[in-house]
Amino acid sequence: MQLIDWIVLTFTLLFIVVYGVWKTRGSQNVEDYILGGNETPWYTVGLSVMATQASAITFLSTPGQAYHDGMGFLQFYFGLPIAMVVICVTFIPIYHKYKVFTAYEYLEKRFDLKTRSLAAILFLFQRGLGTGLTIYAPAIILSALLGWNLTIMNVIIGVLVIIYTVSGGTKAVNVTQKQQMFVIMSGMIITFFLILHFLPNDMSFACAMHIAGANDKMNIVNFSFDPEEKYTIWSGITGGFFLALAYFGTDQSQVGRYLSGKSVRESQMGLIMNGLLKVPMQFFILLTGVMVFVFFQFNPVPLNFNPNNKLIVEKSSYKNEYHALEKKLDALSEDKKVINLLYIDQLNQDYDNPILRKELIGLSNKEKDLRDRAKEIIHKVDEHSETNDKDYVFFHFIMNYLPKGLIGLLLAVIISAAMSSTASGLNALASTTAIDIYKRNIKEEKSEKHYVNVSKFFTLFWGIVAILFASIGTLFENLIQLVNIVGSIFYGTVLGIFLVGFYLKYVQAKAVFYSAVLSQTTIFIIYYFAICIYPSGQEKLGYLWLNFIGAMLTIILSLMMQALVFRKEINSK
Repeated sequence: MQLIDWIVLTFTLLFIVVYGVWKTRGSQNVEDYILGGNETPWYTVGLSVMATQASAITFLSTPGQAYHDGMGFLQFYFGLPIAMVVICVTFIPIYHKYKVFTAYEYLEKRFDLKTRSLAAILFLFQRGLGTGLTIYAPAIILSALLGWNLTIMNVIIGVLVIIYTVSGGTKAVNVTQKQQMFVIMSGMIITFFLILHFLPNDMSFACAMHIAGANDKMNIVNFSFDPEEKYTIWSGITGGFFLALAYFGTDQSQVGRYLSGKSVRESQMGLIMNGLLKVPMQFFILLTGVMVFVFFQFNPVPLNFNPNNKLIVEKSSYKNEYHALEKKLDALSEDKKVINLLYIDQLNQDYDNPILRKELIGLSNKEKDLRDRAKEIIHKVDEHSETNDKDYVFFHFIMNYLPKGLIGLLLAVIISAAMSSTASGLNALASTTAIDIYKRNIKEEKSEKHYVNVSKFFTLFWGIVAILFASIGTLFENLIQLVNIVGSIFYGTVLGIFLVGFYLKYVQAKAVFYSAVLSQTTIFIIYYFAICIYPSGQEKLGYLWLNFIGAMLTIILSLMMQALVFRKEINSK
């Protein structure tokens, strides 16, 4: 990195922190601190919702996901717009009607304290881990590529977020996320057009799409009914729908964003904005990853994008074997470049040469074979090393091919995204702990100032917990998948509780509580035997289905228990 990159990076991050503290100083009551005084306009709600979900993991892992596996991951988001409509019609009016500070406060009004506490505890566990991952994801990549200490990186990102989140609460999260989304999207758009500029001079965007298509990177929709397929249109519309419904409808990190809206209508418009823009945004990020793939058809690539793996091999007795594979890959890269240029030339003459397409596929298979052999060597050197390098692809491109100044901007993009999602997570964890656990169980009356200070304390507490989670975390396959897996394990059950509360007035507290406990236990068992114990890519069930199964199981068991076990239970409310 050059001096200009450090200046851009430092100025961007300091501006966000200082602006957040200055703009939101002086919150005197709980409503201001947790609900932002209900002053947030719809466009800020929409940007804040988008920024909360668009963590650093999105911008680190998604391009790498597309580089290796193509555009199919987009199906994960197909259920999201439908979920936004359901939340706008049902969830938001009910939350506003009951004037809740957190989503789980509603559950006590509808059921009882133990149901509220169960949902809050499940949220605190999964979001505490998830918030740690939003810090850990950029920290591990930055430390590997820049040579920075991982623990120091975790602490720096965590402390920057803690400063303004403790200071201003929800309002600080909302106002800083507008700047963060501007930095994030500006950086990604500039990078996308730079990639196109770096491609060979006679190569059009249409030609780039043909090259991507020839390598199976443009298969967006998969109609397979195979449950082992991770991403299909069916899992996206069902599992993706239930995950989005649970995340945006019951996760306090998102619910808190639109509860701060000026009115029901403003909150609804913010969510509809997210529903309209989220899929195109993810499409664009995935397409950027595909363009990185096309770029590397004309430029040299490493055997493994994770630089740590190269370092450990260099110190082992396998280094000569690894170097031999590198030479083969270099020769293969030259062959790819020649064939791709011939293919482009024929495309420019309106002829999609099937023979050249077949050669491109053959060369890609040979490259994959070399990479697999390299992974075997890395695993022999250190069986605990992570050979999956999807999370390092985009960063390798940034550090090696972007011009001065833009490297600092893209690093600011990654860290800003980490800060935005981490801030929302800390704010939600603190709100839930302060309102659903502390305030609900304290016997004596306390002042507004007391609860503001308690919320600030829990923000600091969860910030430290998140940093500790990040510091002891381990890289697990693709980071964006890990975050979604963690969510999928818990979201289904919590969503099921809320759906019973909203739509099944016949079902009462005991039935839904015990059904939720049984459902969550079953999901743990299914996850272990159908997903966890299998190597990557060999799962017997795509993890998105856990959301659907958890929600349906909770609903069905609740109906059965109410009808068969708790028929005499009467809800006094």
